[in-house]
Amino acid sequence: MSAGDKIKNGLDNLTGKAKEAGGKLTGNERLEAEGKADQVQAQAQDKVDDAKNTVAGIKDSFKKD
Repeated sequence: MSAGDKIKNGLDNLTGKAKEAGGKLTGNERLEAEGKADQVQAQAQDKVDDAKNTVAGIKDSFKKD
């Protein structure tokens, strides 16, 4: 995962936390749920990117032999 991807996922997660908090403060359940969904999506994308890097590393280790 590139540094840019890591930053984007972190910002998406932070945005989700802000939406969730805003929803809780205002009693807006839709905004709160949207914030939680944004966080889950950012965390899932982080895991996908990590898996891609792991696969790429394994693939590269076979090329070196």
